[in-house]
Amino acid sequence: MAADAGQGGAGPLYGRVALIGLGLIASSMAHAMRAAGLCRHIAGHAPSAATRAVARELFCDSVHDTAAGAAAGADLVVLAVPVGAMGAVAAAIAPALTPGATVTDVGSVKQAVVAAVAPHVPPGVHFIPGHPIAGTEHSGPRSGFATLFRNRWWLLTPLPGTDPAALARLRALCEGMGANVDAMDPAHHDLVLAVTSHVPHLIAYTMVGVADDLRRVTDSEVIRYSAAGFRDFTRIAASDPVMWRDVFLTNKDATLDILGRFTEELFALQRAIRLGDGPHLHAYFTRTRAIRRGIIEAGQDTAAPDFGRAAAAAGGEGVPQAVALPGQRR
Repeated sequence: MAADAGQGGAGPLYGRVALIGLGLIASSMAHAMRAAGLCRHIAGHAPSAATRAVARELFCDSVHDTAAGAAAGADLVVLAVPVGAMGAVAAAIAPALTPGATVTDVGSVKQAVVAAVAPHVPPGVHFIPGHPIAGTEHSGPRSGFATLFRNRWWLLTPLPGTDPAALARLRALCEGMGANVDAMDPAHHDLVLAVTSHVPHLIAYTMVGVADDLRRVTDSEVIRYSAAGFRDFTRIAASDPVMWRDVFLTNKDATLDILGRFTEELFALQRAIRLGDGPHLHAYFTRTRAIRRGIIEAGQDTAAPDFGRAAAAAGGEGVPQAVALPGQRR
C-alpha cells in the first residue's frame, strides 16, 4: 500500500510515518498523505483491536499492538490521542524513537501537551507541537477522508531552539495535505482556540443540555422542530466527550477567561432585552454579522443558505463533509 512519489514527482517527504491513535484526524492524514504521495509507509497503533483491524484494511501499511512498535524506525510520529493521554503515550514511545525523527501532535490544547510530552522526547528527536483546525462530528477510523484539511488552517507551535529544517519539512507535509500553515506561541494558541472553539463548544453543550432539562418542551418537539441554530448546536455537541473533557481540564485558564467575558456580554444583552433597547441590540448584531462575512471571505465557510438540506436532498446525510469545526476529531 505504500506510496511511491509525491505530487509533481518530488518524492515523499517522509519514509515512515507512525500514527498513534487512528480516529478521524489520523485516518484523514493517512488518506491525504497517500493521495499526495507524501510518505512511503504508514504505521499505526490504537488501543482497540477492532480499530486496528479497520486501519489495516483501509489505510495503514502496518498496524502494531503497541505505540512503541508503530514508532520504531519512524521519521515522523503523530500523536493523535486525547490530550489527557499524551504524556503516557510519549513515555511509551520514547525508547523507540530514532535520532533525527520528528514528533508532533494534533491536540487542540498546546501548553498542556508541551508540558506532558516534552520531558519524554530524547535528545536528537525534534518535538514540534501542532493542531489542524479541521474536523467533523464523526469519529473513528472509518470517518477519515483525504480532503479534510483542504484550505483549513494547521497551526504549528514550535518551541525555542526548534530545528528549522525539521520545521520546514513538517510544514511542507501539512501544506501537501492541502492545509494553510501558520505558527504561533503555545500560550497564544490556547487563548485563540478558547475563543474560536473551546467556549463555543461549551456553549453548544450547555444549550443542548438546557433543551434536555426544559420539561415544558418535550423531547419529540426538540427533535421535530429544531431550527438551524439548534441543529448546529447538536452537531457540535455530538463531539467526542473524552476529547472535550480533556480540552476543558487542560485549557482551564483561557477557557475560564473567555467564558467570563462571554458571561459579561450575555448579561449586557439580557439587560438590553429587558429594557427594550433596540438600538443596542441592532448595533451588536450588526457588528457580529460582519465577523460572519469575514469568515466567508476568508474561505473558511460557504454562504450557501442550505441549512443542511443540500446533503439530505442528495441522499448524503451522514457523509463526512470537509467543514471546519475547530478542535473536533477522532
